[in-house]
Amino acid sequence: MPTSTVKTSEVDVLIIGAGPAGLMACNALAKAGINVRIVDKRPEKVAAGQADGIQPRTIEVLQVCRILIVIQVSIDDYGGQSYGLAERLLAEANQMHLAAFYNPNPVTGEIELSDRTPDVSESSARYPFEATLHQGMIEDIFIDSMRSMNVEVHRPIEPIAIKIQDTDNYSIGINAFPVRVVLKHLNALEGKTDMEVVHAKYVIGADGAHSWVRKAFNIDMEGEQTDYVWGVVDMVPDTDFPDIRNKSAIHSNHGSCMIIPREDDKVRLYIQLGSSDAIDATSGRVDKHRVGPEKLLDVAMKSMSPYTIRAPKGVDWWTIYRIGQRVASQFSVDERVFIAGDACHTHSPKAGQGMNASMNDTHNLAWKLVHVIRGWASHSLLKTVGFDLLLLGIYRVFIVQYELERRKYAQDLIDFDKKFAEMFSGKIKTSKDQKGVSAKEFTRSFIRFGGFTSGIGICYGESIIVNTRHQAQARNLIIGKRFPPQFIMRAADARPFDFQDLLPSDARFKVLVFTGDIYNSANQKERICQLAAQMGAEDGFLKRYSSGDIFTVFDILAITPRRDIVRHTDVPKLFHSHWSKVFADNQDLRGIQGGNAYSNFGIEASGAVVVVRPDGYVGTVAPFEHLGDIDAYFAHFMKVQVM
Repeated sequence: MPTSTVKTSEVDVLIIGAGPAGLMACNALAKAGINVRIVDKRPEKVAAGQADGIQPRTIEVLQVCRILIVIQVSIDDYGGQSYGLAERLLAEANQMHLAAFYNPNPVTGEIELSDRTPDVSESSARYPFEATLHQGMIEDIFIDSMRSMNVEVHRPIEPIAIKIQDTDNYSIGINAFPVRVVLKHLNALEGKTDMEVVHAKYVIGADGAHSWVRKAFNIDMEGEQTDYVWGVVDMVPDTDFPDIRNKSAIHSNHGSCMIIPREDDKVRLYIQLGSSDAIDATSGRVDKHRVGPEKLLDVAMKSMSPYTIRAPKGVDWWTIYRIGQRVASQFSVDERVFIAGDACHTHSPKAGQGMNASMNDTHNLAWKLVHVIRGWASHSLLKTVGFDLLLLGIYRVFIVQYELERRKYAQDLIDFDKKFAEMFSGKIKTSKDQKGVSAKEFTRSFIRFGGFTSGIGICYGESIIVNTRHQAQARNLIIGKRFPPQFIMRAADARPFDFQDLLPSDARFKVLVFTGDIYNSANQKERICQLAAQMGAEDGFLKRYSSGDIFTVFDILAITPRRDIVRHTDVPKLFHSHWSKVFADNQDLRGIQGGNAYSNFGIEASGAVVVVRPDGYVGTVAPFEHLGDIDAYFAHFMKVQVM
């Protein structure tokens, strides 16, 4: 084919794969004004089945995702322009608040209720429940948001070649397009070329467990496959099971079963199978021809006895799978190509982690790409250089920031999944069989794992973007964890806000100035004025790492301790750049919400400065007198801007 007939284009970020991970990335990047394109080989989005559970932390992420603000405006001016994803999700989804546990009666052998607990036990959850909704409907939420920005999923298109043309990221600069991808249009019109070449600054491979991108770079999946085989059935049930609208974990003498209530009247059944039922003895692979939906429902009926369940309207979707737990050996190639979601970690679906882990992968990655592409941050945000001593020689050690955080999480997820799958797939301990797990142990483990499964307990380790030196200044704002929900009152109009809604995912760092008691201490008033002078100085981090308008890169909020009357003008001008930027640690006027933020966060009357990353995780904390440590924090990865 003549080269002249091949279409070529340039794009900041090319995303391969339009599942939840790819759509989250595309939506976030498009909202930040990045030139992004997303392609998928499927002719249409998911129509049935696949993932369906959204955990509390993911709901928080969807709630606070807002557009990039390049001018300083009131929170009211942009408060209605959020992605709108959480609102729509909660309007369409089912909510799971309760978990029920059923185990076999030691005499009859039939299952009976042994316990009920909150489905989400994490006390700091803003949304203390899981939301369940068909993956296709979740994808629709992203697709409609993207469409409002004139961004569409291009399909059916598949990649056939990829090459990074220069691996020296530092020499090629941010305006180069070093990744060359050849795309094949699967529905090209007759007589039209079906080939296209895209030159990209970055590529995200979000193309699933059988990722073409991962395989193109020979990235291994490390881990193992278990002997546990499960079936999945989506349907509208006819049943007398009393907990059909609650998450239900059933251990029976015929195997285990899990019930997940879904939107409308639907439910999803996870049904344990014997390995001989569905595994081809020759290939060792799952063979769907050996087990159909009728067989799955028959097994479920036996597991749920004395209760009955059937699908009078038929089965919406079904599949069988063998549990495997694997993590990719690396999550990026030359910091130009990244893999995310199922492309870099696979595990069992029963703990509801797959889609959540996938979307949070690209939520973590997107803001870092925005900062580098816009020239705000150096490539050290994607790759940091450390030093190790080996045989008295000094060696440079390169650590990818995205990989550092998300691969550690993925490995923790696999370790958790192994324990959870073993407990759930194994038998319950009885007087005759002491090898299993007791019903109480399983329930306790379910509660203990809650911080992890909810996503709220995730804590990123020390790095150039997580600095814990002054953790004592805000004892309960754990550096590396997401900023927790907490109501505070806006000083200017006494309107209450959840703190998380003041920390939108708009690609800006949030600088939270807890002023301390400036009303009853002249010394504290002087300290806060000195802090404002230092922060606003020409060589301070605010002006050093922004060009012209500091509020393009940073947002500043001031929070005073509790007091009957607080005026937004009581703090230095830098901290009340707009009337909407000053808050008080007060309850709302009805005395229902808010108050005690200082004590809840472990911040003393002397105050503190808290830096929150664009993804909502606490990056660092410092006392007023150590503002230089915040300067040093940003110096590790931000680029000095020329006015």
